[in-house]
Amino acid sequence: SRTGDNMQIDHYRFGHIGVAGQEYDADLIVFPDRVQPNWWRKQGHRLDRQDLASVLAEAPDLLVVGTGYFGRMQVPKQTLEALHAAGVKVHIAKTGYAVADFKRLQAHCARIVAALHVTC
Repeated sequence: SRTGDNMQIDHYRFGHIGVAGQEYDADLIVFPDRVQPNWWRKQGHRLDRQDLASVLAEAPDLLVVGTGYFGRMQVPKQTLEALHAAGVKVHIAKTGYAVADFKRLQAHCARIVAALHVTC
């Protein structure tokens, strides 16, 4: 698919994010063609492999992880290893930076997904 067809993140502030004209106030995953809203993790501030089942099923080239406004969400080494084993490159940043990076990287990578923690 052409990069222009990808979901666009409109804006982000603490606890709130706009994607493709829709407003969300909970964590979500942005796929090229859809949003997975109310993304729930087994442990809220820890990103486990199981929390990324839908991402691993999609097998994107790149996953941008937003660790929260203050960067509180941890990404354990085992989670990174599982993603790398699946051939997924990972970019991790506080969510404000992750959103900016996602927008910038979308121009170069059509198969990009963002998993975003929108609060702390």
